Amino acid sequence: MKTLTLFLPALLIVSIGWIGVASAAEVTLIAPGGIRTAIQQMIPGFEKTTGHKVTATFGSGGGTKDRVIKGEPFDVPVVQLPLEPVLGSGQVVAASETPLATVWVGVAVRAGAPKPDISSADAVKRLLLQTRAIAYPNAASGAAAGASFNETLDKLGIAEAMKPKIKIAQGGRGAMALLAKGEVDIGLTFISEIITEPGVEVVGPLPRDISTPTVLVGYVSTYAKDPAAARALLRYLSSEEVAAIYRQNGMAPGR
Repeated sequence: MKTLTLFLPALLIVSIGWIGVASAAEVTLIAPGGIRTAIQQMIPGFEKTTGHKVTATFGSGGGTKDRVIKGEPFDVPVVQLPLEPVLGSGQVVAASETPLATVWVGVAVRAGAPKPDISSADAVKRLLLQTRAIAYPNAASGAAAGASFNETLDKLGIAEAMKPKIKIAQGGRGAMALLAKGEVDIGLTFISEIITEPGVEVVGPLPRDISTPTVLVGYVSTYAKDPAAARALLRYLSSEEVAAIYRQNGMAPGR
C-alpha cells in the first residue's frame, strides 16, 4: 500500500506532462512584411506562455492577400484593407476579425543627413520635385507601401514628373539599401521597415491627406488545424501586453 501511495503522485506528474504536450499545437501564420519585425518579437512570448509553436511566413501585402484568397493553408492570416475579397473567399472566419496594427508610409534619409520638411502636402511635393532620386517598394509585386506611394504621387499631381527620378526596389528593405548606399536621396516605405535598417533614419510619416495609413487585420482561417490555438495567437497579438512592441516598431496597436 505504501508503494502504491508513493507511485500515484509520480503517475499524476507524468500524466499532467502528457496532457501539456498533447495540448500544444503548431500554429501557422502569414502576414505582410511591414509587420514582420513586431510579430517576430512577439512569438517567443506567446510560445513561452502557451506551449504552442508558431511558424510564420511573410511577404508583400498584395501577395499575402492573394495567397489567403487562394486558400493556402495558414491558420492565422494577417491582411490589409480592403477586406471584402478575403471575406468573400470563404477562407477566413469573419467573426474572428481582429485589428492588429496601423502602419504609415514614411520618408527616410541617410543617417546623419538633414531632415527635410514633410509637414504638408506642398512641402512633400517640393521635396520630391527637387530631389535627385527616390526609391520605394515595387507595387507591381504586391508591395502595399509601393501601391500607397503611387497613390500619393497621383494625389500630388506629379506622377509623370517623378518617373525619371524613381528607382523601384524589391521590398522596403531593398529601398532602404539603395538609400543607405547613396544611390538615392530619399527612401519611402512603411516606417516599420525603415527603423530596422542600418544607415537610414526616419524623417516622419507622410501627411494624412496624401497618404492613407494601412490597417492590418488578423483572422482565424476557416480551415485552421487547431482553431483554439489560432484564436489564442490572435488574442495575444492584439493584447495590451504586446502594444508597446507595435509602438517601438513604428506602428499603432489596433486596439
